[in-house]
Amino acid sequence: MPVSAAAGLRWVMWGIPALLFLIAFFHRVAPGVIAKELMQTFHATGTIVGLLGSTYFYAYAALMVPAGLFVDAYGVRRVVSTGSAVMGLGTVAMGMAPSQALLFTGRFLVGLGATVTFIGALKVAATWFPASHFGTLSAITATVGVLGSLVATYPLAALVAAVGWRGAFWIIGLLTVALAAICLAVVRDRPPGTRDAQATARGVAAVMPGLIKVLANPHTWPPFLAFFCAYSATANLMLWVVPYMRDVYGLSTTAAAFYATAAPLALLVSGPLTGYLSDRVLRRRKLPYSTLTAVSAALWLAFVLTAGVLPPWSIYALFFAMGLAGGAFVLTWPIGREVNPPQLEGIAVAVVNLGGFLGAAVSQALLGALLDAGWTGAILDGARVYPVAAYRATFLACALLLVAAFLVTLGMRETRGRNIYHELAR
Repeated sequence: MPVSAAAGLRWVMWGIPALLFLIAFFHRVAPGVIAKELMQTFHATGTIVGLLGSTYFYAYAALMVPAGLFVDAYGVRRVVSTGSAVMGLGTVAMGMAPSQALLFTGRFLVGLGATVTFIGALKVAATWFPASHFGTLSAITATVGVLGSLVATYPLAALVAAVGWRGAFWIIGLLTVALAAICLAVVRDRPPGTRDAQATARGVAAVMPGLIKVLANPHTWPPFLAFFCAYSATANLMLWVVPYMRDVYGLSTTAAAFYATAAPLALLVSGPLTGYLSDRVLRRRKLPYSTLTAVSAALWLAFVLTAGVLPPWSIYALFFAMGLAGGAFVLTWPIGREVNPPQLEGIAVAVVNLGGFLGAAVSQALLGALLDAGWTGAILDGARVYPVAAYRATFLACALLLVAAFLVTLGMRETRGRNIYHELAR
């Protein structure tokens, strides 16, 4: 096969799982855009909307570590296509749900299926591309995910306005199933004529000692906890920004969704830029993580103090600044990898990554309940309308989570971009 053809083919192999990861990331944000419609259809409270959002993250967190084993054991083609089909069918189930029970079941299936997409895209990057490309492909894959969160804002709101929230979920679900079929038909686990040394199932028994070693390492926990706190705030911002702009500023859902584009747009720049500066310019991990997290906490506190006061254009600028500072999260994975044994870097990354999803899962329902606690009884078109004081209390909790994340970063070890596990052990 000509070199140019092989180079093009590898991008196709990566692109299909990456596109499915975009859809998986889309679902993390989508409930915030249709919160009003969910309240109207299911007589839901803020607690229920928050719990629905967190159901995805509980499912995602539960399967995160096993997903890596499945991909290694059975290959990207079979695992990603199966997981994506489950994600698509879960989306359709949500769109047709006559009750909260099926709605939550569908959301859980979406989270389960979504888990394998990111790992699948990274597995293709590792097997189809030169080793020197892996860091770049990891950053590009994460950026594709952020694009998914962007699609779940204004574009989703426009689609919902055109065909209703149920119609939108039917379209997205069927599209996902179609892409799962394309993945099964097109994607191959490794280039022609090569063998994948990790294609044999290792089993849970083989990985458990490594997992225990990572969990027993005290240096694993600062990045885990920092990501737990920081991503909790980000997930709740994306869940409640549309209701906030609608309830406090009187905007339509479509107009309010425009403001939800600010943070994802900023992250498209700040995520890769943070990684580049950490790797090539500063050659530090802890310093930029702590600095950006402190800036994030300050911006959140400014948002809380000015809730309901700032003009809309200022809010968009503030959300954009939050997204720029939020790029700190991309340093979670290298720090987790660099303080653990080199041969366990996959498990280490999975463990610290788990922190963010657990944080989102736990916090969304709790902050939804906090929002309900401040509700004064106002209802518009069958959906609850929350006062600015309720949002202020909810967003204050997010600001305090960022303060906690900053304090945790102070306990991190500076790795300078290299594995220091053996130095720590000595």
